[in-house]
Amino acid sequence: MTHPVPKNFGSLVLLMTLLLARQPVAAEPPVPVPGFLKIPASVTLGAASGVDVDSKGRVYLFHRGKQPILCFDDQGRFLRSWGDDLIGKAHGLRIDRQDNVWVTDIGHHLVLKYSPAGKLLLALGQTDKPGTGSGQFNQPTDVAFAANGDLYVSDGYGNNRIMKFNARGKFLARWGKAGTGRGEFNLPHTIVVDRKGRVIVGDRENNRVQVFDANGQWLATWPGVAPFGLALDTQGSLFVADGRANQVVRLDPSTGKILARWGGPGTKPGQFQLPHMLAVDRQRSLYVVEIVGERLQKLTRSR
Repeated sequence: MTHPVPKNFGSLVLLMTLLLARQPVAAEPPVPVPGFLKIPASVTLGAASGVDVDSKGRVYLFHRGKQPILCFDDQGRFLRSWGDDLIGKAHGLRIDRQDNVWVTDIGHHLVLKYSPAGKLLLALGQTDKPGTGSGQFNQPTDVAFAANGDLYVSDGYGNNRIMKFNARGKFLARWGKAGTGRGEFNLPHTIVVDRKGRVIVGDRENNRVQVFDANGQWLATWPGVAPFGLALDTQGSLFVADGRANQVVRLDPSTGKILARWGGPGTKPGQFQLPHMLAVDRQRSLYVVEIVGERLQKLTRSR
């Protein structure tokens, strides 16, 4: 017995095809490496807020507790720490091309540059004086580096703007204000510069990523994620720590399309409790730090 084909059958097929096309492409999830970090007995990790990896594979972890800047070798063995009585409240940490360590201190409203050994090389902002001037921040969240050494700061919690400086810390430009339009922000929380020189900003409370040229001209908006952290690998792939979904998300760096999501809420390896920032090493392993989980996870990727 045959059944008549519904008149809207073709429309239904088209709708299903479109819905399936919007689904993230299946990808093999990264594999957790439990126990990677060998935390010394003298350290109790607090909320882990920042992480990056230098050219030698050393892992730098920024957390809200004693010895706030921790350095480990590529096998997770503790090397050194610093920052006691210097850091007000830890937030972002990035390593530049010379392996210098940059941190954002939302407690003292500062951006600080350290040598790999922990020597203070540069301080931007005014200690305990938040403001809107070209030499002030209001709880700056993250930093990113252009190929020519220029520095971008997401001046996030209080000012909703991006600040640009040269390599010596001279102010060059700023853009952004509170709002939901193009070039406006509701907490610019994380920032990276890609191989094309585009400035990619995680506009956290607007649940989107915004893309700009080097001078702050808007290029694109990519919705669909809550970007607490952003990281690029050596091949240009873009990863997001989605703190609301408790996931790591991979985006197409050209279109912003979601390619894969990994993780979910929980305490097991590969699950997350408010993933805040993340980094990728030269072997393309992921390092994810958690605010609520108070830990760093390393995850290896096959591709």
